[in-house]
Amino acid sequence: MTILLIIVGMCLVTMIPRLIPAFVMEKLQFRPWVNRWLSAIPYAALGALIFPGIMTVVPEQPIIGVIGGVVAILLATFGLNVVLVVIGAIITVFLLTM
Repeated sequence: MTILLIIVGMCLVTMIPRLIPAFVMEKLQFRPWVNRWLSAIPYAALGALIFPGIMTVVPEQPIIGVIGGVVAILLATFGLNVVLVVIGAIITVFLLTM
């Protein structure tokens, strides 16, 4: 029983900080330029996450990683979902390494 209470408590402790911003942010109204800036954050984070891997995908041929990065940039420019951008870059690198 103690372990079950610990699991429920840990569940609450991790979910409360995740749910509160969702309800608070829904009520806030930002200026248009702030909304544009906030919408760029996922793509900036994506760039920071994939850039180190771009140069090390195939150490003997770094151009393959660069091409995959360019494909990711192009897909992000079209405003695709972040998941689709990542999948597009992965498929590109996969096809180039075959």
